[in-house]
Amino acid sequence: MIGSSDAGPEALAAARGAGRALARARAIVVCGGLGGVMAAAAGGAAAEGGLVLGFLPGEDPSAAAPGVGLPVATGFGEARNVLVVRASEAVLAVAGGWGTRNEAALCLKLGVPLVGLLDTLGGSFSIERFTDPDAAVARALEMATGRRREQHTHGETS
Repeated sequence: MIGSSDAGPEALAAARGAGRALARARAIVVCGGLGGVMAAAAGGAAAEGGLVLGFLPGEDPSAAAPGVGLPVATGFGEARNVLVVRASEAVLAVAGGWGTRNEAALCLKLGVPLVGLLDTLGGSFSIERFTDPDAAVARALEMATGRRREQHTHGETS
């Protein structure tokens, strides 16, 4: 899950709903571990008993948002974006600023499936877009499964 640290109420509600849906599907939520969309997704997942892995930019794991069960204090700053994308089988983008655009570009470059949920990435990102969290999560999980099958068939690893 990638998205704005200062998203509006509609985007935060969507991120929380997506976190809940991911947890119900028994998926691990991977995020940047801080506020905004990340905190909303973590809170939604935690409310459903889900596991949230947060790659934090700093060196203090206690800086993680509530709901992040596995905080990884990377000390990498914005370079943690690479970890978020690499650790994900598919990525949901909610709202989004420059950091989200960076992560979205990494998804496209690395072949990680990317789905928009009320995203603000713009037309340069040709992705499927949704307004409903459950539909966005269902599509992201479908794309992740397809990617796993393709990698297995071709003997690739990510």
